[in-house]
Amino acid sequence: MAALDDEKIIHSETLRPPIWLLAFIFFLLGSLALSIWAAFDNRAGLIALILALVALPVINQAMLMRISVSTSELRVGRAHIERIYLGPALGLTIDQMRLTRGRDADPAAHLALRFWQPRGVKIEVSDVRDSTPYWLISSKNPKGLVEALSKKA
Repeated sequence: MAALDDEKIIHSETLRPPIWLLAFIFFLLGSLALSIWAAFDNRAGLIALILALVALPVINQAMLMRISVSTSELRVGRAHIERIYLGPALGLTIDQMRLTRGRDADPAAHLALRFWQPRGVKIEVSDVRDSTPYWLISSKNPKGLVEALSKKA
């Protein structure tokens, strides 16, 4: 593997949770804080509300998914694979993605999915030592990710 200084990022994207999802999570945490306030006292309710406010950015950060393609590897979240072990990549439409992550899914596949992102990319794995047949990745820009993966390192 090349040194980090030699790495050139070809494609990068970050999947963030939508604002409606964060608002819903805050509603749930706020409901919990309200329940604690009703069951105990003002101090317990205030502490629960403060904890909910602190938890929201932590939850937001945990739900992020960063995808990057460099000259030598593909990184999706904490997972990474060298590009020499990647086969063809296929950008999936909304309907193709729905079927591939549902009815047509292979249990041995590596899935990096975000339910709020309906499109994605299916990348075949060509390493004979790896039992993973493909990676299925949610993507905002499947076309750009496929183009980046098809560029020679």
